[in-house]
Amino acid sequence: MKQLALDIGLASPPTLDSFFAGPNAAALSHLRLWTASASPSPVPTYLWGESGSGKTHLLHAVHHALQEQGAQVGWMDAHSMHPPEFHDDWTAVLMDDVHLYNTEQQHTAFNWFVNALTPRSGTPRWVLAAGSLPPVDLKLRDDLRSRLGWGHTEALQVLGEPERRAVLRQEADARGLFLSDEVMSYMLKRFSRDLGSLMQLLDHLDHYALQTQRALTIPLLRAMLENE
Repeated sequence: MKQLALDIGLASPPTLDSFFAGPNAAALSHLRLWTASASPSPVPTYLWGESGSGKTHLLHAVHHALQEQGAQVGWMDAHSMHPPEFHDDWTAVLMDDVHLYNTEQQHTAFNWFVNALTPRSGTPRWVLAAGSLPPVDLKLRDDLRSRLGWGHTEALQVLGEPERRAVLRQEADARGLFLSDEVMSYMLKRFSRDLGSLMQLLDHLDHYALQTQRALTIPLLRAMLENE
């Protein structure tokens, strides 16, 4: 059965608290300490793992946490065309999907590294980056690849099915929804195993059930998809 990935907006921004760590507890703990520190770390952090392992969630969560603290943050991902030069007011730079960076993005990423870790102000900035491969396997310019692998490196794992079921059940219970084993199995077999996509699907189902005044069933899920 072909898996589907829905392009549905998140109801709320990703946070560190909403990240179900599972086998990735060490990475989550590191980022909690990272964002709670009073002074930026001079050592960069790089997260890597396959799609659905939670890299983007964690980067957005860190971005959100730093903004909540009043910090200005530089952000770049593979969709950032003509990214800006480093800004001295930034407290941190976050770089997602580095494995997909084009020549211009790689040039900017390298400059961000240099300016963040050896700034004119003398105070280093946080650097957090993520990609699908370990640094040594990235098809990037050598000087950028070496910097990505210089500091803390955390390998993320995709949650197994029992863990994804536990997260879906926990989220459904928190919303006051009854999510049957039958519906959950349908979701897990026919949609992306990416937990973020599954949570978005549950959010959309919740809204659709409220609009139609119907219980969460497989026919409701099929009807929602037909109306997309």
